[in-house]
Amino acid sequence: MQSDQIPGALSAEARLYLREEELDRAADALLLAQRALMDCAEGPMRASGLGAADWRALREIRMSPGLTVTVLRARLGIVKQSLARTLDQLEGQGLLRRTRGERDARERRLFLTDAGRAAEDAISGAIRDRLAHAFRLHGPDVVMGTRRLLASVSGETAR
Repeated sequence: MQSDQIPGALSAEARLYLREEELDRAADALLLAQRALMDCAEGPMRASGLGAADWRALREIRMSPGLTVTVLRARLGIVKQSLARTLDQLEGQGLLRRTRGERDARERRLFLTDAGRAAEDAISGAIRDRLAHAFRLHGPDVVMGTRRLLASVSGETAR
């Protein structure tokens, strides 16, 4: 029985993608893509007086308004002190507001202000423009395949 007839077996062509050189090329491509996206965001971040960590926090809050500080810390994978400094800075700049939890007054929920939404949108907009260009070049099948691949690499489920 040939490998393409065995359930779960990889064909010879498919195994070529698992060679060390191909995996290294894929890792390099991911790192270059990350750098290119962050380069797109650099101008809007600088104009807003923000860094990458600030934008990541704003983006998470935009995606999940009312997010708790605890959940944000877990999503960003940073220590309490670093997150506290970031949130204090963003609040001081008028980009976010914190409210007490309804059930637990110790809990803090995070929301973007209008200025925070505008700053986050300018940064994310630059990244969205870059992605839209690439998506148009390659079409929906490649986009969906890429989403599945990246979700698998990151351990997340594709949205």
